[in-house]
Amino acid sequence: MRVRIVFGLTNKGASVPFHHQFLLSGLVNSVMDRHRMEFPDFDLYNFSGLKGQTKVGKEGLHFYSNKVTLVFSSPNERYIEVFVKALFKMPQVEIGKLLLVPLTVEKEAEPQLGSEVKFICISPLVIINPEEKGSDPKKFISPSTDTFSDLLYESTMSRMEKSNRYTADEIASFYKFQIVPDKDYLTKIREEEKKFARIFPVFHKAEKYEVRGYTFPFTLYADPKVQQFVFDCGLGFYAFKGFGMLDIANADPNQRTTPFNFSDDVL
Repeated sequence: MRVRIVFGLTNKGASVPFHHQFLLSGLVNSVMDRHRMEFPDFDLYNFSGLKGQTKVGKEGLHFYSNKVTLVFSSPNERYIEVFVKALFKMPQVEIGKLLLVPLTVEKEAEPQLGSEVKFICISPLVIINPEEKGSDPKKFISPSTDTFSDLLYESTMSRMEKSNRYTADEIASFYKFQIVPDKDYLTKIREEEKKFARIFPVFHKAEKYEVRGYTFPFTLYADPKVQQFVFDCGLGFYAFKGFGMLDIANADPNQRTTPFNFSDDVL
């Protein structure tokens, strides 16, 4: 399930760092801290960066819209309900220098995903695990290579197996997995001398890592269950830190939302 949380911004012009996923990760951990017993070591969730009207400044992204949006996703509806209700009990949320007030939450309609889906990255995609001995998480790997697809296949199957939501036979059947980047997009980016792969900080278990994150549109060829998993849980490493969130290309998210109502007995 995927929800869109809308905040009111009380101090227009305030800023967050260009990449502020670590701040949002800290918010999630803080909000869910008193629910650790119910969700021990739970990491099947994913979220976007903050979305709104922004301008680039020396301190990062300055927000000038009245409202700021955060997309939050998980296959565990209970987790989302608990998170949303706990968040909305907070009178104000501070992210960087932004002062935000939770206003509304909307539920996105579940898409019908087939074996071929064109995705866009709405947060950077990390393909190399910096915690693995001998790895080089800042190394650039072309998305057009089999290596790129293979690394994401291995991490996805590992996460799916760890989730205990699939049988061993199902995992074995998910051997079809190929990422094909949008060549026109990559060509345009190169011609305009822009970047689609940058270095980002990750804070995990009291350690700071630097990883390369990729942001580009691509088509994923995989079993529909795999497509649903990466749509709900993100793709690549550190999805629970806000990396690897995907959305369906050429889809209007404003046309697929309904009010999100959670039970009074959630907390």
